[in-house]
Amino acid sequence: MDERAKAKAELTAFANTYDCQAFHDIQSFLQSDTDIVVECANIDTAKSTSLDIIKQKDLMLISIGAFADPIFAERVEQASQESGHRIYLPSGAIGGLDVLKAAKLDGGLESVTLTTRKPAHSLTTDLITAEQVLFEGPARDAIEQFPKNANVAIVLSLAGLGIEKTHVRIIADPDVTQNIHHITATGAFGVMELMIKNNPSPDNPKTSHVTGASILAAIANLESVVVVGT
Repeated sequence: MDERAKAKAELTAFANTYDCQAFHDIQSFLQSDTDIVVECANIDTAKSTSLDIIKQKDLMLISIGAFADPIFAERVEQASQESGHRIYLPSGAIGGLDVLKAAKLDGGLESVTLTTRKPAHSLTTDLITAEQVLFEGPARDAIEQFPKNANVAIVLSLAGLGIEKTHVRIIADPDVTQNIHHITATGAFGVMELMIKNNPSPDNPKTSHVTGASILAAIANLESVVVVGT
């Protein structure tokens, strides 16, 4: 938990505004009657708290890049199996995960490529006057170099070919105002091409506006008697 005085004050103000309870240490939080924890912090926090959480609560992980660490992934999955609590990874800013999961299960998924194009100022402090490829390579390296911008690459990898075989390209473009994700997948099923032009969050341009709605949809899905999609 964030021990800074400013953070504690902001948390208390948030709780007062939305009529909810604020906790200032993780143990008292985990002893509450909360059913599911939604992590919205960062990869380091996700990795340091997930094991304690999953032993007592269901967990919805937003910093999905934590799963790029195979040791963390193995430990948290084992803890989940032992406790009976589940881990949920929402789609976030992208789509097409249902197709990838089906193609993977069918055994014929051959390639998955993600090209992410974002406003230059959200990716770098350098002055860029023309589009520039900042990264090209496997998803594992993408999340290491861009931990705040490549969570979509990891959830795509988990649904499909894994973090080593999922190819990622990250482009800084001064001429775009949206976060654009272009996904291409091929296999025995055919070809999938999906482009999403997300408006950035007004509070955090590194994150797409739809990401928050995706979290709410995933939570609503837990209580739905009719589950749409895979």
